[in-house]
Amino acid sequence: MKAHLLHQHEDFDFAIPLPAHAADLTGDLELATLLGAMAAGDKFLREVCERVLLTSLTDPAAIRYRQRVLADCLAHPDIVRQIYDIAVGALQDKRGVWGFLSAQSPSVILSGAVSQLEVLIARLRQLRHLADAHASKFSSDGFTTFFAAVRREMDDDYFAALAGHLKQLRFADGEPLSARLSRDNSGIGYVLRSGSARRSWRERIGIAPRTVYSFTIPPRDEAGAQALSDMVTRGINLVANAAAQSSDHISSYFMMLRAELAFYLGCLNLHGKLAASGRPLTFPEPAPWDARDLRCTDLRDVSLCLHIDHVVGNDADAGGARLVIITGANSGGKSTFLRSVGLAQLMMQAGMFVAASDFEASVCRAIFTHFIREEDPDLVSGRLDEELARMSAIADQVSAGCLVLFNESFAATNEREGSEIGRQVVTALLEADVGVMFVTHNYDLAESFRRQATHPALFLRAPRQPGGRRDFKLIVAEPLPTSFGADIYQRIGGWLGEGNRADEPVSERPPR
Repeated sequence: MKAHLLHQHEDFDFAIPLPAHAADLTGDLELATLLGAMAAGDKFLREVCERVLLTSLTDPAAIRYRQRVLADCLAHPDIVRQIYDIAVGALQDKRGVWGFLSAQSPSVILSGAVSQLEVLIARLRQLRHLADAHASKFSSDGFTTFFAAVRREMDDDYFAALAGHLKQLRFADGEPLSARLSRDNSGIGYVLRSGSARRSWRERIGIAPRTVYSFTIPPRDEAGAQALSDMVTRGINLVANAAAQSSDHISSYFMMLRAELAFYLGCLNLHGKLAASGRPLTFPEPAPWDARDLRCTDLRDVSLCLHIDHVVGNDADAGGARLVIITGANSGGKSTFLRSVGLAQLMMQAGMFVAASDFEASVCRAIFTHFIREEDPDLVSGRLDEELARMSAIADQVSAGCLVLFNESFAATNEREGSEIGRQVVTALLEADVGVMFVTHNYDLAESFRRQATHPALFLRAPRQPGGRRDFKLIVAEPLPTSFGADIYQRIGGWLGEGNRADEPVSERPPR
């Protein structure tokens, strides 16, 4: 039995290691906030959601399969939670039954396995009844196949056969065994038989032929009792192991069902939080990498939406360009937009909805982030050394079909050197068919890519409104040699001096 709710033809591999850059992704894109909302305090849900998010799908068809399953979950959340509760309850019931160890005798193993099978089968019956009642309400390939398998493989004959086998394995009338004698009169060929070892009442009163011969071991015959116990052990050993394996098999089914549904429960938790505040939510449209697609309408940073009420959405259309450069005013929403794209890309490739009115993007093999970091408090290395070391680590892992998000990278040196480093890194990535989004205050870097025609690029700018106001709405515009830093300086109490006003642009070049 298989669940196949995350993948159409296979179980999700929860043992797969997280990517080497998972910590950078989590920190730079503020995934902790997103995962916290999905988990709602449940440690298991958080672990599952983190693994599914960070091990992205790369096939648009597989993404759509998962989206349809999630759409069913959103349409029938109570039923999905009931299925999850059945899986959780089955595992709890099994743990509550007195267990067994591999070193114990076959009799003990068999007794424990039968007890566990009895409670697990009761949960299978609940699952079957739920499938009978609600299967017709679901339309996704994943749930349709899941319910069909439950009803097909767990029919009435299946449960009747299981009940009969478990009753027999209790051996209320003793263990019927057969054996042969070897040349030295030792027992060989022990086989556990079906049926009863007791004589019928007709035989006991002497009106039927005798079929069973018996003897009684005296109460103090310890050697005889041990010999009989050894015979029983040899006879039921294979059956005990088979029963234990059957218990483990049903348990593994419930474990996988619980784990796969945990991701969808996390999505339900997140959807509830975002929908309650009126955020736009949509299922994105995944496209092949060769489509060079990135279009969004009213896209918002999900993590920011979970912190504050008013978050401005942004629109963009890369038009087939692999390079997007974002410039403009300080505190104008550039980094927020970059994070919103990174989060939307991860969520799309996990089969989730995104916080936008519309979102369409090419799937990528992996997402990497190179965001500005604080100064090393231990003074082991300078900021530029640290940035270059992280870039080197990305270069060792990146390949064609990946996406790299840069946020104010290579700004730890002067503008000329930072521009040259950034230019060479970005050019090399583009020539290797890697997508790049770059937030920068470095005018020379941005302008150099605007002048060249080798690599098509989309240029977005965070504008400054009259009086220094920021509306956090990016526009398609060429880079300017200013970032209006005087606005921030004046807001914190700085004096610009005579002849300077806050509405005049000043150079964004960082102080040396």
